[in-house]
Amino acid sequence: MPKEDFTGKRLHEIMDLCLECKACKAECPSNVDMAKLKYEFLDHYHRANGLPLRNRLFGGIARLNRIGAEFAPIANGIAGSKFNRWLMEKFAGIDRRRALPKFACQTFESWFGNYNPEGDGSKGEVVLFHDTFNNFNTPDVAIAATRLLEHLNYRVLLANKRCCGRPMISKGMLGEARNNAAWNTDQLAPFAERGIPIIGLEPSCLLTLRDEYPEFLRTSATKKVAQQSFLLEEFLFNEIAAGRLSVESSGPRGKALLHGHCHQKALIGTAPTIAVLKAAGFDVSEVDSGCCGMAGSFGFEKEHYDLSVTIGNRRLAPAVKSAGSDVEIVAPGISCRQQIEHLTGRRAKHPAELLWETLAPSVRIV
Repeated sequence: MPKEDFTGKRLHEIMDLCLECKACKAECPSNVDMAKLKYEFLDHYHRANGLPLRNRLFGGIARLNRIGAEFAPIANGIAGSKFNRWLMEKFAGIDRRRALPKFACQTFESWFGNYNPEGDGSKGEVVLFHDTFNNFNTPDVAIAATRLLEHLNYRVLLANKRCCGRPMISKGMLGEARNNAAWNTDQLAPFAERGIPIIGLEPSCLLTLRDEYPEFLRTSATKKVAQQSFLLEEFLFNEIAAGRLSVESSGPRGKALLHGHCHQKALIGTAPTIAVLKAAGFDVSEVDSGCCGMAGSFGFEKEHYDLSVTIGNRRLAPAVKSAGSDVEIVAPGISCRQQIEHLTGRRAKHPAELLWETLAPSVRIV
């Protein structure tokens, strides 16, 4: 291949349909990491050909969300208007058929600043990595996680963090992503060195600390942060397995249908989520599907919208539609929950929400 083709449009067309789901990293016999190949290619491609507006918008979603939340609900009205949807499609290629995430009127950080901790903190401290989406778009998820952890007598701390960098990585903005990785490592490493768990809620964000950060920075501090980082359900599962938590369910809670996040399935699996939900009394089944089709910003993009919907309608949407109204639909990923609601009209819950609703009253601290 000629050298110029490594930043050429032909290779861009080939890479374009990669969802960066990381399934190849776990399922391919040769463990080819196509997601890494794609974001490395995009970084070189955009250096040679310029960074499109849409990449700047999605890559800088934390900045946009911060501004939008400052002016919610006015910003929600403007963002959801027909004119803005047309404008975004015309000039940024964001499909008007896809609803944009709403900005929260009260961010999680704002709520946390006025929160009176529950419990006595006797189980020790944990750091909640409050990602961009659970801070500015779905703070109810982070609130549920905080209240659950406090109820279990863990003292929840927040770090002075930046966006994990996942949106930048997916758009080939690796310089900015590395800067955020270095900043976050500096903020989180002191906690990790003291053995304080770092708990995340959004799989793609938390697992960026474990998968990309050590490769970006290659420092002992980054490795320590990666070792101390866990998804909420993973942390609870470990605590139960170690005998520090015992769940005494008051009886069957009903059925739950789980759709795991791609990065979660590729890097750690859904077993901890299933185990914790079962411990809480749920009869859990898992959707036999791959990616939901959203893949972060992929499903918002005009040229990818139809494919995104086709992927979602292959197995995920039929499984959710066939589930009874009494079945709880559970999905850790915000993109997955967006796709489920878009295709089926049903609201999926984050495991933190479902666990707080049902687990807290029946947990025995041991």
